[in-house]
Parts: sequence; structure tokens; C-alpha cells
Amino acid sequence: MSNAPSIEAVRDATIVDPKTRKAFSLKDRDTRGDKLYDSKKDAKASLDEDALAINELQDALFACKGGSLLVVLQGIDTSGKDGTTKECFKYTSPLGVQVSAFGKPTEIELAHDYLWRIHQVAPRKGHIAVFNRSQYEDVLVVKVRNLAPPKLVEQRYEQINAFEKTLAENGTRVLKLMLHVSKEEQGERLRERLEVPAKRWKFNPSDLEDRKLWDEYQIAYQAMLQRCSTTHAPWHVIPADSRSRRDAIAARLIRGELEAIKPAYPDPGFRLDQFEID
Repeated sequence: MSNAPSIEAVRDATIVDPKTRKAFSLKDRDTRGDKLYDSKKDAKASLDEDALAINELQDALFACKGGSLLVVLQGIDTSGKDGTTKECFKYTSPLGVQVSAFGKPTEIELAHDYLWRIHQVAPRKGHIAVFNRSQYEDVLVVKVRNLAPPKLVEQRYEQINAFEKTLAENGTRVLKLMLHVSKEEQGERLRERLEVPAKRWKFNPSDLEDRKLWDEYQIAYQAMLQRCSTTHAPWHVIPADSRSRRDAIAARLIRGELEAIKPAYPDPGFRLDQFEID
């Protein structure tokens, strides 16, 4: 692929290294993505090629049932969780991709442990699951807004790590993408939601309340990345100020995870000479 970084280069540039995660600093991470893609044109070309490859790999995965992939998309409001999903899977059959969005828990969900609703929609063999927000809401929103006692929130980091390890050990690759947008860019996107009629439905006044808690959320995200970037499910911080670069970087990583599964079409043993077709 011309003018596109290798998948390994993208991994190295975005990963929160599990070996040095305790020293990780979110404020030191780039939000632009121009170190990986010089131009938006290059990013769009890379995305298109990878989106086609994702479709082919998912088709083979669906056929062979040789594992599954969970893509976790986490980020503050306007970071682009919806847009990333649309672009990376724009050529992929919906038969093998399930998208789940996690908002405020329902009464039934609150009657169970916080991971109950998450595990129900984990991907089955041959499928890709995309989480738009995720189990990490319970160490982000819940932590920042004091919706649970600090001691309870503290326990959840290791509980989430153990949950993800269970998935990994049972054939699910876990790819976690934190979409990292700057405060300035978020402000522009919030204004855009009010200015553009077709985007106005996305605006929620509560987003402005969360924006006032920007620093607290950055601290919570850093703690999440430090505590939950593991060898079986490392975090990747994706620069999200540029939509095209964000999507291209995410697609490179998704393609890499699917290639690592090595899906191959099964041979059922049927041959044309065995059958008579009128």
C-alpha cells in the first residue's frame, strides 16, 4: 500500500505498552495523527483499501467460525465512535458484525452485576462485535460523576481485566481503541452539531456538563489506560482530531487483528462432479 504506514508501525505508535503502562501519560499523546498520515488524501486511500480487506477477512471468519473479534471504541463526546464504525465497516456484510451501544443502564441491567449486559453481547465465533462505549463506562462516567463508591470503582479495573482475559482465552481477540480528541476540536464539533441541521439531533445539553469536567475525565481515562492495558487486551490511543486519519488508523488496526486470526474458507468436500444440477 503506497503512502500508508505498516500495521506494525501503527500498533507501535498507538499502543499503551503493558510493560510500561504505569508511566503512561495521556497528555503526551498526539491528537492529530499527521505523524502516521501526511495528508488526509493518503488516509482516505488507506482506509478504503483496509475497509475492503476487512470485508474479505470477515467473510472468511464468518465461514470458518475460527474465532471472533471484539472492537471496543471508547472516547469522550464527539470523538467519533459512530463515524469510525461506519467507515471501517462500510463494505462489511452486517450478517457478521454486531454493534452494541451502551448508555445509561436499564432497571433490569442495574439488578445484575455491571458486566452482565456486556457479556451478553460479546461476539460469538465467526463474528465481529463493536462496542460503542463499553464496560469502561463503569470506571469513567461512574467514577467522574461519583455514581458508585470509590472502593467499588477501584475493584472494577481488575474485574474488567479478568473478564477480557476470559474472552481472550476462549478465542476472542480484544482490540481496544480510545479515540483521543483535543478539547479545542471537541468544542468545534459541538458547535457544528448546533449549526448543521442534519447533525442537530446529536446534540445533548448534558454534553456541555461533561465538558466542564474535561480535566476529571482526562484523569479517569489515564487511570483506565494505565490499569487496563494488558498483554491479552492492550489499549491503543487513536488521534481523533482528524476524522479521516482517525478512521484510517482504526481500520489498519482492525485489519491487523483479523489477519492475526488467519481466517480461511473451509472445504466441505463437495465437488461439482458429485451432483447433477439441472
